[in-house]
Amino acid sequence: MSAKTDHYCFKQPKDIKSKVWRYMDFTKFLSLISDSKLFLARADKLGDPFEGSYANFNIKNRTKIYKDLKPEHLTSISELHKTIIPWTYINCWHMNNNESAAMWKLYSKSDEAIAIQTTYSKLVNSLPDDLFIGLVSYIDYETEWLPEGNLFYPFMHKRKSFSHENEVRIIKDGFNEDSKKVRSGDSNLIDGIYVSIDIGNIIENIFVAPTSPKWYFDLVEKMAVIFKVNANVQFSKLDSTPVY
Repeated sequence: MSAKTDHYCFKQPKDIKSKVWRYMDFTKFLSLISDSKLFLARADKLGDPFEGSYANFNIKNRTKIYKDLKPEHLTSISELHKTIIPWTYINCWHMNNNESAAMWKLYSKSDEAIAIQTTYSKLVNSLPDDLFIGLVSYIDYETEWLPEGNLFYPFMHKRKSFSHENEVRIIKDGFNEDSKKVRSGDSNLIDGIYVSIDIGNIIENIFVAPTSPKWYFDLVEKMAVIFKVNANVQFSKLDSTPVY
């Protein structure tokens, strides 16, 4: 069992042992370790209005690039892609060999937040083989061309203002699996899908938010034991006392 890493739209890291993180609240953490299932949200539910879109630079320059295509053909390409976005499912991780203060602030809405850490290779090898995984590329949507020719490209690119996320994306191709529904214009009635993952054996460390109370730390540690998560539970080191 292993996610696909050989697709040309999915850039791979130079070091597959690089650390990857997922920041979350306690409810999502408990759901993850108790069910051993990863949630992939619909692309249009991720909160970024540009999610899955082509760069403005592409739209402005398509008539120059595709001189042999009629305007109505270019329009139909855009319309087809819009219908595909709700049928694409995504799960996001953060690649960094250290904790990220920015990611704590982005994804932890309270003192009772958690970050789980594994490695890229362990994550890849724990996923079903019908998923794709790779690194997001960040470009200027006003001045740079976003590659075309495959429907995955827009989902593996984001605006440069998000580059601090250093994102690893897991993607499920729902538009081919449900191609009849997509082409007939049916609405997608679900918010996402769950996929099985051996989460208990891939987590290396569990970090509790730096401002969390001790009782919360103890609760997280207890849940890890109950659900047989073979990981080290520790407080985040971001609020450690400096040495002068």
